[in-house]
Amino acid sequence: MTTINALVLYGYGLNCDMETAYALELAGAKPQRVHINSVIDESVVLDNFQIMVFVGGFSWGDDHGAGVIQAVRMKTNGGDRIIDFVEKGNLVLGICNGFQTLVNIGLLPGIDHDYRSRSVALTFNDCGNFRDDWVHLNINPKSPCAFTRGMDRIDLPVRHGEGKFIAGKEIYGHLSENHQIVCRYAMPDGTPASGKFPFNPNGSLDDIAGICDSTGRVFGLMPHPEAFNHPTNHPHWTRIKEKIRRGYMPSDESPQTGIRIFQNAVTFFS
Repeated sequence: MTTINALVLYGYGLNCDMETAYALELAGAKPQRVHINSVIDESVVLDNFQIMVFVGGFSWGDDHGAGVIQAVRMKTNGGDRIIDFVEKGNLVLGICNGFQTLVNIGLLPGIDHDYRSRSVALTFNDCGNFRDDWVHLNINPKSPCAFTRGMDRIDLPVRHGEGKFIAGKEIYGHLSENHQIVCRYAMPDGTPASGKFPFNPNGSLDDIAGICDSTGRVFGLMPHPEAFNHPTNHPHWTRIKEKIRRGYMPSDESPQTGIRIFQNAVTFFS
């Protein structure tokens, strides 16, 4: 079996690198935690990897806006190499602060392979505070996203203060028409959240929780798939276990863990 090498960024306030590396390992990849500076000074070569993950946390304390300083630093000191990494057919995932960084760099939404222009934003939650909760997501089956193939619904945790997705009418229309809106916040029964708090935790346009580029190989989302790496992570796991034991729920209806997203990334290269 071919080894799939995954680069997991860390440093300067990022704090989900260990969880993300563990999730990738469970998915069958060979993860390597790499400091941001090692990408910038090229002591670690991107050509040695097939997957690159921009993880969650608070890069540079979000002092100038979530993901802004990380985006400026990496775009200025390695943006061309990151774009080249994408154009060679590799995968890029941005989780929470990583999603914010990809948007600020311009890698997302990547309309018509434009990986330099910033055309959407993630800004302060409508509720006015940081949200630490679990959400329900509906996955767009028509999306080209490599990370969500074969998925329809998933529960994941959110931990952010700036997760509200906004875009102009033209950009939003393009994302919608080309199925680049990968996942949306939903109600517990799977119906659209329609902006209702706390099911849509931040007030995102059209309940948008994650988008991909036009190729489906660059994906960003606010919820944390790496933080749902085992059934017992789910807040209702004891209730679900009991329902299965009593025959009220088939075992195959228990919530799908976030590892599936990483497994899709690994099998993309097979």
